[in-house]
Amino acid sequence: MAYFRHDGQRLAYTVHGEGPRVTVLMPGLLLSQKMQIRLARELAPRGNRVITFDPLGHGASDRPRDMWRYSMAAFAVQLVALLDHLELERAIVGGTSLGANVTLEVAARAPERLQGMIIEMPVLDNAIPACAAAFTPLLFALTFGEPVMKLVARAARKVPHDRVPFLLELGLDSIAQDPGPSGAVLQGIIFGRTAPPRVERQTFEAPTLVIGHPRDPVHPFSDADMLAHELPNARLIDANSIIELRTKPARLTARIAEFVDQCWSADAAGAATRAASA
Repeated sequence: MAYFRHDGQRLAYTVHGEGPRVTVLMPGLLLSQKMQIRLARELAPRGNRVITFDPLGHGASDRPRDMWRYSMAAFAVQLVALLDHLELERAIVGGTSLGANVTLEVAARAPERLQGMIIEMPVLDNAIPACAAAFTPLLFALTFGEPVMKLVARAARKVPHDRVPFLLELGLDSIAQDPGPSGAVLQGIIFGRTAPPRVERQTFEAPTLVIGHPRDPVHPFSDADMLAHELPNARLIDANSIIELRTKPARLTARIAEFVDQCWSADAAGAATRAASA
């Protein structure tokens, strides 16, 4: 794991593989880059350099308690800062849930840096009721029940994370964190905009792979389907479940790898055309 500093804060990332074909992957809300490491390790041997990234307040990155530091827009700025730090002109950028929405903010702020987008479980218009029901109690628990949540975190840290199933390990990692900064992350996200509005999303031209999940009210398939129709260069694939990519990843990983190849092949074809024209 490596680190760089942005706006006085230390941000964590990990590089998997080598080469000029770069993909950056971000985790879901209050989770760590660990959730994307299996996908990164599958893509890396196929000629890709894959970078897993913890935005501020997540994983191994710094976790200040200042609510104003956290928003989708701020996370997008941090992602672009990572590209600058690594001296990358362009990359495929993607993520899950929060990471998906941050990717859309990168498209709004720095579309010239995007070779493509991988959007898994976007949180858009149709998710609002379920998000309110799910995150409001969590926010109250993290903020007003902080002493109790600290005891819960302490208990979670005592569980040997390397001896439990992968999904449970991800959950324990999140629970084991100091609840104060986690509450600040939630407050900041709720205070800011969740995603660029529809009229703005319709202008995003980067090739996009949208992955939707059934039977998930916080990430309804209708949001993924809507986004795939809004974006001019998007395709939609459906996961069998919310955990398929983490437990039985072969089918979706193959589709993602194909998309990554196509993004960079299109770039090579464009470069050849420009050279011929010159």
